[in-house]
Amino acid sequence: MSEIKATNITWHEGHVTREERGPLLKQQGATLWFTGLSGSGKSTFAFTLEHALVQRGHLAYVLDGDNIRHGLNKNLGFSAADREENIRRIGEVAKLFADCGVVTMTSFISPYRKDRDNVRALHQEAKLPFLEIYVNTPIATCETRDPKGLYKKARAGQLKNFTGIEDPYEEPHSPELTIDATSTSPQDAAVLLLEHLVQRGIIKE
Repeated sequence: MSEIKATNITWHEGHVTREERGPLLKQQGATLWFTGLSGSGKSTFAFTLEHALVQRGHLAYVLDGDNIRHGLNKNLGFSAADREENIRRIGEVAKLFADCGVVTMTSFISPYRKDRDNVRALHQEAKLPFLEIYVNTPIATCETRDPKGLYKKARAGQLKNFTGIEDPYEEPHSPELTIDATSTSPQDAAVLLLEHLVQRGIIKE
């Protein structure tokens, strides 16, 4: 994890606790970290779950990889160092969202296991639920879908450092859930995820 460079700074505790915010929203804040190859269905699953949660009266929000790179992380590329910083930043943002009581979905390839483990540790230290959702869709299916045409460009040598082609993807060792978009529709995935959130006490039925 990056070290703090600023000096003469002090953490200020607010006057409202996490336990006081929870009853207002009738839910517990948490981060659901969707990881998998490009085109695996991460964003589709995350946005479908967000819609299902809001329809049920729960505050939820998706932090999407492409969307974040339009703003907060627009100064980062796709080198290993930039990918690490990309995940570090969004991990911190997700923790803040979860701390304020939002059910937060993140949709990032996040190819390196160490970076995902660092985000998990960040949440564990803050005593916040962190659920790693591995969207384990085979690369052949991702290439067939290829919604952005990125695999085609990568195969043609027009995209460098593309995960699954030139750069590796390190599968999670022990994700909370594994879903394959080949055999699971976004709607079915949302049902599965909602059940899991209820079981963990993050939301109520």
